[in-house]
Amino acid sequence: MVNVPEPSVIVIFGGTGDLARRKLLPAMARLAHGKHLPPTTQILGVAREPMDDASFREFVQEALTAAKVPKDVTQALCGTCLHYTSIGTATPADFEAVAARIASLEQAHDLPGNRAFYLALPPQVFALTIEGLGAAGLNQSAGWTRLIIEKPFGHDLASAHELNRLVHAVYREDQIYRIDHYLGKETVQNLMVLRFANTIFESVWNRDRVEAVQITVMEDIGVGSRGNYYDKSGGAIRDMLQNHLTQLFTLVAMEIPSAYEADAIRYEKIKVLRSTRHLDPNRVVRGRYLGNGKVPSYLDEPDIPNTSTTETFVALELFVDNWRWAGVPFYLRTGKRMGKTLSQIAVRLRPSPAALFDKFQVKLETADTLIISLQPDSGFSLHFDVKVPGTPFRTERVPLDFRYAARYSESPEAYETLLLDVLEGDQTLFVHADEVEQSWKLYTPILEAPTPLHEYVAGTWGPDGASHLAIPDADLWQENWKR
Repeated sequence: MVNVPEPSVIVIFGGTGDLARRKLLPAMARLAHGKHLPPTTQILGVAREPMDDASFREFVQEALTAAKVPKDVTQALCGTCLHYTSIGTATPADFEAVAARIASLEQAHDLPGNRAFYLALPPQVFALTIEGLGAAGLNQSAGWTRLIIEKPFGHDLASAHELNRLVHAVYREDQIYRIDHYLGKETVQNLMVLRFANTIFESVWNRDRVEAVQITVMEDIGVGSRGNYYDKSGGAIRDMLQNHLTQLFTLVAMEIPSAYEADAIRYEKIKVLRSTRHLDPNRVVRGRYLGNGKVPSYLDEPDIPNTSTTETFVALELFVDNWRWAGVPFYLRTGKRMGKTLSQIAVRLRPSPAALFDKFQVKLETADTLIISLQPDSGFSLHFDVKVPGTPFRTERVPLDFRYAARYSESPEAYETLLLDVLEGDQTLFVHADEVEQSWKLYTPILEAPTPLHEYVAGTWGPDGASHLAIPDADLWQENWKR
C-alpha cells in the first residue's frame, strides 16, 4: 500500500537553483508519479528571478529533462500544481507576498493549511530567510508547518549555536528538519536493520570482537565549479567530515534505541558524540591534491586562490569512551581526486587467537571483515577464510555478498525518501540541534588549529602520511576499490 501524506503547499526557496534543478524537482516528480503525493498538493517556487507561473513550469520541464527524468514521470509534475513568486530583495513585503500567495493557493484548492518550507539556499541567507518567514507569520498555520534546512548548518560551533538560537526563536525543534542526504540512502537506513535484527552481527558489535572500524567516503572528482564555495566553506572537514561521515559514525557506534522512533534514535546518536574522546591532533592528517598530468592541482582549479590552505583530504582517529567501544579505533577518511568514488564502512573483527593451522605454514588473512558498501555498489559483504580444495593445505579469503541491485530492481533516491518523511512528519532521518553542536564541538580543535597539509597526487588514495590512520593490511579495501 502506497503511503500518501496529507495535502500541503511545498515552498522551495531557491526554486530555480542548482539543488532544486538536480535533486528536489526530480524527487518530487518521482513521488508524484508513484502516487506518494496527493493530487491537490501545490508546489511554490520562490527565487529572485522575474518569472510567472507559466515560465516556471517551462523551467521545471527543462530541469527534469536535463536530469534525465523519464517523460511519463515528468508529466506527473508539470501541470497546474506548479507556481512561482519572485522574492526580489527579500524585504518584509516580499515575505508577505509569499504568505499571501500561499493563502490563495490553499483557498483555491481547499487545502488544510499544511506547509513545508525548503531552504534550498546558500547558508549565508538562512538567517535572513528564517527571520523573514517568522515576521510574515509563516511559522504556524491551521495545519502543520515544517522547515527543511540543507547542510551546512553553521561553519563552526559558534555559528551553529547562533543559527540554532535563531531558528528556535521562530520554529520549534519538532518543526525543523535538518537534511543530511546521506541518511536517505537505503544502505544507511539498513544499518540498524543489519545490526539489530540479526543476532550474528549485534552479538559481536563490541570491543570484545571488533578490532577497528573504518568509514571511507572518497570521490574521484575535484572541486569543479564549486571551487569558490568549497574553499571558503573550509574544505573536507566542513564539507564532508562534520556531517556525512559523522552521521555514519554515530549510526555504527550507537546503542540499541528504545524504539524505532526519531527521539529514541537521536538520543543514542547524541550519546555517542558526547562519549567521543577529544581529538588528538597527532592522529589527524589533512591533505591536498596535486595534478597528475591529466587533471589540475587544487591550487590550479578555477576560483582557488594560490594562498589557500584548504584541505581536500582528511583522515583521523576517534575513540568512543564507553563500555561497548572502549579502546576500539574508528578511522574516518574522506577526500577528493581519489582513485575511485567509494563510500563504505569496514568492520574488522579481531583475529582468532588459535594457532591451529601453523603446521601447514598457512598465513590467515588477519581477521574476518564486514564491508557495508554505500556507493557505487550498495550492499554488504562478509569476508572470511575458507580452505581451497585439494592439496597442499591452503586457505583463501572469499566474500559472502549481498547487492541491492541484484535483489531489488528499484530503490528510491535519497531525496525522495527524505521529502516523503518531511511530509509525513517523521524526523528519524534528520539531524537534531544537539547533534549539530556536539559534532562541531568535536572538530573545533582542528578547525581552530589546523594540522599541516600533506600533498598527494590526484588518482591515488591520499597522502602517504595518512596510512597509519587506517585498518592495517588494507589489501582488502584496495581490492574492493579497484573492483
